[in-house]
Amino acid sequence: MTYVVTDNCIRCKFMDCVAACPVDCFYEGENMLVIHPDECIDCGVCEPECPADAIRTADHAEGAPWVALNARYAQVWPNIAEKKEPPDDAQAWMGVPDKFTTVFSAAPAAE
Repeated sequence: MTYVVTDNCIRCKFMDCVAACPVDCFYEGENMLVIHPDECIDCGVCEPECPADAIRTADHAEGAPWVALNARYAQVWPNIAEKKEPPDDAQAWMGVPDKFTTVFSAAPAAE
């Protein structure tokens, strides 16, 4: 079962997962990452690397609602294969509830 990124990533975007991924299946939005479900090899190395605890399997109760969003934005956001610096306020956003409805951006990462 593929892995997905959940709303815990929004405004945190630490990118430790990107450095761990052996197949470069992460895609970068302005304030969140997603995993391309057709590229993920289900190895699971990204999940424990995420400081924000934002990665789940697609069949997990917390992951299932995020499958469609990950698939959708992996088609339009740029691929990211190297870890970048997280936002300056990433720590402050860890654990903040309802980030998808309040601060999610559909825009791709600035290149």
